[in-house]
Amino acid sequence: MTAATTFHHEAMFYAGDEEFVARSRAFVEEGLDRGEPVLVMVRRRKLELLRQALGDRAADAQLVDMEVIGRNPARIIPAWGRFVADHAEQASAGLRGIGEPIWAERDEAELSECQLHESLINLAFAAADSFKLICPYDTEALPENVIAEARRSHPVVSRTGEQQPCTDYCGIDKVAARFQEPLPEPPGDFEELSVNVDALGDARRLVRRRAEAAGLGRRADDFVLAVNEILSNSLHHAQEDGRLRVWDEQDGLVCEVRDGGHIVQPLIGREEPALGQVGGHGLWLVNLVCDLVQVRSSSEGSTVRMKMSAV
Repeated sequence: MTAATTFHHEAMFYAGDEEFVARSRAFVEEGLDRGEPVLVMVRRRKLELLRQALGDRAADAQLVDMEVIGRNPARIIPAWGRFVADHAEQASAGLRGIGEPIWAERDEAELSECQLHESLINLAFAAADSFKLICPYDTEALPENVIAEARRSHPVVSRTGEQQPCTDYCGIDKVAARFQEPLPEPPGDFEELSVNVDALGDARRLVRRRAEAAGLGRRADDFVLAVNEILSNSLHHAQEDGRLRVWDEQDGLVCEVRDGGHIVQPLIGREEPALGQVGGHGLWLVNLVCDLVQVRSSSEGSTVRMKMSAV
């Protein structure tokens, strides 16, 4: 068989650890036999199961803990981007990846962002010829609505190893529509501040006070800087006052910035800035700092929601 000539994005539906290991091992070993670079990014426990199954061959593949790299789902596409770029000279022979961004313990906001990620990845790697990426979905652990959404974001699906085109796949043209969907409203007890250039200091003090009260400790400094970066960008690009909303969640603090600007690039903040690039660094850096960043934008305005956990 020859390498794929277009980006192959497949939802691999499996039932339980044993099937996950068997099918993932076969996929990895097939790639290694062909001399293809292989990157696997799954949860720590499954990573160790696969490492054991691969034995000595595990050293020939890159195995990365998705709970670390994908804690903020916006960091996953850049990780795949680095993998593709690092092996550009070998790409004609084929590249392989296994990425599992979604698991049952993800909360609602994380799940929503992971589902957006699964759509955006089709856009990000549309021109990545010979890259074959499979995304495992555990049918024993995930609800049916999550499985159904996976079918809408993957052009190829497989069960028990048999690949087939997915008739439910929405296509790249639907990615922008997903990016434009508004986020759910915050709880009613949020604190709100209208922010202009003169009020940036007040906004920073508000975020710091709430971050310290939420137990963020040393992470409070990073969160203040992240929120300030988004507010500054908002004031610069939207050229109007921004709205800052702040509220507590069980395990941390959430800050949201809204304005009337329109972001037309759904991959904003998910593409690593080129060396010497002017602009485009703000949201990229915010994604590196925060545990969750959600961006949505339409002609009606833009929202950037950031979360920092206490641990």
